[in-house]
Amino acid sequence: MPKNQIKQLSIVSGKGGTGKTTIAAAFAALAEDKVMVDCDVDAADLHLLLQPSIVIREKYFGGKSPHVDLDECTQCDLCTQICRFKAIDNGVVDPVSCEGCGFCSHVCPESAITMEEAFSGDWFVSETSYGPFVHARLGIGEENSGKLVNVVRKKAVEIAKEKDLGLILIDGPPGIGCPVTASLTGVNLVLAITEPTLSGIHDLERILKVAEHFKIPSMVCINKFDINLKNTQHIVSYCESNGSKIIGRIPYEPKVVEALVNRKTVMDYPCNEVQGIVRQMWEETENTLFYSQLDA
Repeated sequence: MPKNQIKQLSIVSGKGGTGKTTIAAAFAALAEDKVMVDCDVDAADLHLLLQPSIVIREKYFGGKSPHVDLDECTQCDLCTQICRFKAIDNGVVDPVSCEGCGFCSHVCPESAITMEEAFSGDWFVSETSYGPFVHARLGIGEENSGKLVNVVRKKAVEIAKEKDLGLILIDGPPGIGCPVTASLTGVNLVLAITEPTLSGIHDLERILKVAEHFKIPSMVCINKFDINLKNTQHIVSYCESNGSKIIGRIPYEPKVVEALVNRKTVMDYPCNEVQGIVRQMWEETENTLFYSQLDA
């Protein structure tokens, strides 16, 4: 593929469980000269299929939490009174309840409360049989504001430039929140994976509107299209009216589940019918990315 300019593809879904990571892993097996990024850092699972060997491990500090100097604290109870989350009681902080707003540090009359960086998780650079891979793991109970997504994406760009790779393949988070926005900003093309269920239709419409808002061209894959042909036709009609091309309709196939249970991509497991469809999807995606005039 041409490498005069790095292209970025974000594979997303309005909801979880549509097969987004399955398709991302399959594309990883098909694409050449790429960096893979798992931006679904809240529930990262692409590593289960790519089976990476970690090369670099870095700590991620995503926010701040209050630290109380008990020698200065007079237990005036003001912090307890003003905390709407009930996360501090006379200088004792409950880290689970604390939202890190920092209000207690501003109202403390003795300046006994300071906000310190909080460890939120780790991010990694790994090697796989398919190429370099950047991913992350949040700590228990930690939330992803989108900042960690920006960290892993930035590192992926650095690797692509350093190794002269032409593609960044992003497995995006589900939904339409801040992490999704962070995984879409600046990409060249969006591939939305959906399923013919009522929730799948509703959330596909939402994610395509987000892509349209950022003026990013979008394509659609309908996974398990044959479980409800009426809903599939509804998706087709919606996409036709909104200019989103459907590049694949994948039937329900139990062997895909077998592949995932065995930690294999569908391209590395005997799923012949699905493999043919996914290969055609990748060829069309590659042509759109590298040989078509994109607006993004």
